[in-house]
Amino acid sequence: MATDGTIAIDVRDAVKRYGDFTALKRISLSIRDNEFFTLLGPSGCGKTTLLRMIAGFEDVTEGAIFLFGDEIETLPPHKRPINTVFQDYALFPHMTVIDNVGFGLEMRGKSKSDARKRAGEVLEMVQLSQFANRKPAQLSGGQQQRVALARALAPQPKVLLLDEPLSALDLKLRKAMQIELKHLQRDTGITFIFVTHDQEEALTMSDRIAVMSSGELQQLGDARDIYERPRNMFVADFIGDTNLLSVTVNRVEGQSATCRLASGHQIACDAVEGIAPGAYVHMSIRPERLYLSEPGDGYLSGTVLENIFVGTDITTIVEISPDLRLTVRTSNSDRGAQGIFAPGTAVAVHLEQGAGRLLAD
Repeated sequence: MATDGTIAIDVRDAVKRYGDFTALKRISLSIRDNEFFTLLGPSGCGKTTLLRMIAGFEDVTEGAIFLFGDEIETLPPHKRPINTVFQDYALFPHMTVIDNVGFGLEMRGKSKSDARKRAGEVLEMVQLSQFANRKPAQLSGGQQQRVALARALAPQPKVLLLDEPLSALDLKLRKAMQIELKHLQRDTGITFIFVTHDQEEALTMSDRIAVMSSGELQQLGDARDIYERPRNMFVADFIGDTNLLSVTVNRVEGQSATCRLASGHQIACDAVEGIAPGAYVHMSIRPERLYLSEPGDGYLSGTVLENIFVGTDITTIVEISPDLRLTVRTSNSDRGAQGIFAPGTAVAVHLEQGAGRLLAD
């Protein structure tokens, strides 16, 4: 990622309305040059609407969008140095791969020979040179996706927008393409703005992530910050798996706090700015930050209800009280197996230091 701090896209108080419906509610964010930036959220949260506003396919109702310091609201899509890769790829079925890639260059005024030369260069970049003369129907889904990428990269845009381009691929290919896309962004130095509803995809690929819900920006930060320090209940619940607990804050001392569950159990955690004793709030604890042992010396005591084998991990459901169950995730390894207990077994539940995260709402 670029380190000079240059801002590629600057969104300032952007609002988008469709009649009485507000799809985006005063979104402000800055995307750096040479950054892999992801807009993440569930369907209908406004992420694709924001992407289309940056591309010029949707007007901005209020606010403004700047590209490297210049407002681009009046620029039509074809005059913006921005390209988009769509979910369906939109390749021309009657053209060869190299003609698909070169077509846009010819439409921009390049000669056929120059367009073909540049198309060959980007096909080599995406490792498809040997398929240059094939038709899209002769390619796999992953190969078609790379052709669409090559076509979008050929004009050397300043910003590349990607609207859920991996969603049609099977799981194994999608994971491989995540790594390829990240390498491609790094090698080209182009700012990538990626839209997805897949949390793991966002965590894997992104320099920074903007989490959105109901047209609003919920949290902006790098992958570790978003996962380890969620700001509110939506982010904690949407990003990965978590245990959400209702707690009352008993004591706050400097950077530490002690909270009480409805069951009466006490849990130590890091304090959060603005949280005072007596506050009734929620706490997030990731399943992998918990572990089990024989009863007698844990934060909490409970009974194992079931173990669920999920390949790399084993998920254990522990009942602490009739109203409280915790999910514990243990690595599927010889070392991890030491923390697996049969259903019906009484156990102690331990929290790693800093595992509890108090949430703003």
